Amino acid sequence: MTRAWEADPSALFERRLGKSAKELGNSEDHDECPDIWRLDNGDIAVIGRDLTAAYRSRLPEGVTLAPDERLVVIPGIMLSSAKADIPDA
Repeated sequence: MTRAWEADPSALFERRLGKSAKELGNSEDHDECPDIWRLDNGDIAVIGRDLTAAYRSRLPEGVTLAPDERLVVIPGIMLSSAKADIPDA
């Protein structure tokens, strides 16, 4: 079956959206996860804690995870800091 959208593994990291984890106080001596990046093809890469197993059995109605998808969690402040970098639809 063909999907309407498929991730392109050849896309490159273009620019960070928002502030780094270090700038937001979510890492210590070095810049570690979490992070949000725009890829050169316009897609978004999110680095966060994999909580797929914790949430799989309690997803809201109509929300599904394909076998090759993961549910990741990032601090809310990280997405808020990226707001200025995310264009309106």
